[in-house]
Amino acid sequence: MSFTPDRFTRHLKGVCSLGFAVALLMLAARPAGAQTALDAFHWVDFHDQKDAAIVQWVTTSLKAEKWTAIREIGVQWDSALVLTAERKTPQSSPQADAYTVWSVSLSKHESQPLFHAVNPKVLGWTTFGGEFVPELGLVYDDCSGCDASTFFTTLYYNVAAHAWRARWLRGDQAAPLWAAGNIDGVTRTQIYGLLTEPPGRNVLATWVHFDYGKTKPAEDFVYQYSVDPASGLEQMQALGPDHAGQMERELCKANPGQADPALATLARGQDSDLCAVFLGGVAKTGRRPTTTPPANNRGRSEPPGAKK
Repeated sequence: MSFTPDRFTRHLKGVCSLGFAVALLMLAARPAGAQTALDAFHWVDFHDQKDAAIVQWVTTSLKAEKWTAIREIGVQWDSALVLTAERKTPQSSPQADAYTVWSVSLSKHESQPLFHAVNPKVLGWTTFGGEFVPELGLVYDDCSGCDASTFFTTLYYNVAAHAWRARWLRGDQAAPLWAAGNIDGVTRTQIYGLLTEPPGRNVLATWVHFDYGKTKPAEDFVYQYSVDPASGLEQMQALGPDHAGQMERELCKANPGQADPALATLARGQDSDLCAVFLGGVAKTGRRPTTTPPANNRGRSEPPGAKK
């Protein structure tokens, strides 16, 4: 799917504030000295007998669903975060696997699909939700063998629902990071970055610059994705001229991998001509913006086997 300027704007305007008051609920529900969210979370090892019961529980819970293999299981308290892959035929390329991200209850055999993805890549922990509610970053594409768009979301345990949830979702699309493909007569530059704002909360910012040459003035779309600290609601904000300039400067300097190498994927476009000029440097002659999505891996664990 290629994003035209109009489609890009419509998609972003369609992302509304969603979610629950996660931060406040977590603080209220967590007694002094209780196990923290990070301490409570662990990735299941499919080859460890200690995790065999969880693998069996998840497999049974998803028995009626369509999947070929379970790729990942992450457990926190009474809920499992699960990634399943579906392969059309045994001869199909693994790169074309269709993934589903699930929340699976560990107290009753119930499951809920959160969204569908291609080439998902689990990143590190982020602080969108605050110190006591760490959220797991994930990037993914919307198709394989096409002009794919790449999206970002965070996955977090929702105390009220006793289940996993994902941020900024609109259908299967979350916060848009990158759109592939070319637009005739338009030079597009895309920049995004994970930033940290006081007192230590992460925000994601994106900047798309459309240069129409002599046809009409250039256009800039700058957006910020965050979580409200008071309510725990996710937010998407289009920045106006008064704030966009400062955010563009911050984006051109973004380097989340310096603090956490696992989050290095959440910065791209800082080497563009646009950033070079914006920060007072010199653009590289003849350089054009890159329009291919970042490389993704195929998961972190070996599956327990194909569904029979």
